[in-house]
Amino acid sequence: MLKNKFIKTLVFSILSLVFINSIQADNHAQNSSEHDGNHKKEASDEAYDPIPVIMHHIADAHDWHFFDYNGHAVSMPLPIILWTDNGLVTFMSSEFHHDNTGEHVVEKKGMRFIKFHEKIYQLKDGAPAGFDYETTIKPLDLSITKNVFAMLMSVLIILIVFIKTASHYAKNGAVAPKGIASFMEPLIIFVRDDIAKVNIGEKKYMKFMPYLLTVFFFIWFNNLLGLIPWIGGANLTGNIAVTFVLAVFTMLVTNFNGNKEYWGHIFWMPGAPVPVKIMLIPIELVGIVIKPFALMVRLFANITAGHIVVLSLISLIFIFKNAAMGAVSVPFALFISVLELLVAFLQAYVFTMLSALFIGTAVAEHEHH
Repeated sequence: MLKNKFIKTLVFSILSLVFINSIQADNHAQNSSEHDGNHKKEASDEAYDPIPVIMHHIADAHDWHFFDYNGHAVSMPLPIILWTDNGLVTFMSSEFHHDNTGEHVVEKKGMRFIKFHEKIYQLKDGAPAGFDYETTIKPLDLSITKNVFAMLMSVLIILIVFIKTASHYAKNGAVAPKGIASFMEPLIIFVRDDIAKVNIGEKKYMKFMPYLLTVFFFIWFNNLLGLIPWIGGANLTGNIAVTFVLAVFTMLVTNFNGNKEYWGHIFWMPGAPVPVKIMLIPIELVGIVIKPFALMVRLFANITAGHIVVLSLISLIFIFKNAAMGAVSVPFALFISVLELLVAFLQAYVFTMLSALFIGTAVAEHEHH
């Protein structure tokens, strides 16, 4: 039963994340032409600017860039899925030929499309090629971006891991686990005993275990995948759209399960004078939003900061144009990368623990004397 609830919660959560994340382009996305321009600056006497390179690596994209070889980008194209006034349009991102300046035009079904700063626009009829707000239309972008692809990949990994773990217990019962089950069991027990039971209580924690397990392992697995170059490397949990949806889920679970005492403390604080109660109502209502907002920002900021620090340390080699700087920056970058392994687990724990704490506050039953 717990397995079925977990899988249902996971599928519902991921489908919502895919939809919302796919229609929200990262406002800080940097294009690949800027990335190539930085390499040209490095070769010349101009100062190396690391900011476009760093922003390019932590932002979402319509293709999966692996590395540059002989001045050409080696990447995996991803599907472009656009909903326009004339219906659905699909093609591969490779048709833009890595152009992100709005100069290259892709024609499909009598419509023309350009990509500008990782956002795709449709040119109006008769409009010249090139980006201009007055001559372009923004279609609904449901594309499989780098972050969406990474999310789907992590979902596949999570499903494989948990199906194998569940099948082991279905076949062997209470026999000591082996293989992947022996690795997962302590983590699941940790979430149950040290997060759910402690914050929600012995009587009601099982109802929320599927959600807490989903959130914990989704965040942790994606944090770890984001640390793997090429294979991973997507900054999924450092995307504000993803952390926003996770925080909204926690807010909905908390408030839909809130009991009479929970809402009574928000709208009419017991034991307080009437004028104070009236003053506290708007503060408590704002608190409903502030608590998940803090969850969203904490996860986004910590994961993004880790990537930026590592890339900044490596960039010191090119800023100072001295290979000897590598003796300093590379060990420090390695130290931060190892520290990120701890941060990956810690952020998953903190998000799950605070979610359980908020839920526990909403469902707690206080004894009246």
